[in-house]
Amino acid sequence: MPHHLQFAEWVSHPVPQVFEFFANPENLPRLMPSATETKIEGYQLVAPPPLPDMDPISLHHLAGVGSVIDTSFRPVRFLSFRRKWTSAITEFEWNHHFADVQQKGPFKRWHHRHEFIPDTRNGFHGTLVRDEIEYEVGFGPLGEIANFLFIERQMREIFATRQEILPKLLSPPG
Repeated sequence: MPHHLQFAEWVSHPVPQVFEFFANPENLPRLMPSATETKIEGYQLVAPPPLPDMDPISLHHLAGVGSVIDTSFRPVRFLSFRRKWTSAITEFEWNHHFADVQQKGPFKRWHHRHEFIPDTRNGFHGTLVRDEIEYEVGFGPLGEIANFLFIERQMREIFATRQEILPKLLSPPG
């Protein structure tokens, strides 16, 4: 059975800065709760097309369409086993959105669209980061029970953690 989750968070940083942060796969572990011990195991990046007046060399760390990213994480805090996840970038529109799909991993199907929308709140210009996730757990009724008992709750916790730490990650040290 397909499931749909949507999350949104506002940050007081401009869209280009926020978009570039998310398009760099090296930042993924920083966005995840520390208990997941998320790691980048490897990737094959395809640079996105440069914007006008952009140095193509500055794109070498961004994941454009065709990029494949291998990660691993601990799905259960108190167990030491790790789960591998391979995703591919299937959509990329500068400073607007990109999407990834699971090639190998824990779900039967996974599509995650990251959107970046200019938004002003209380006179401050910033970015609304919106995530739309469509997924299927698989495993029939057992998968639905697992989703009900902990998978959806765990995803909500992951995004709640991200909402908490993202402003700190985007701000310069000091």
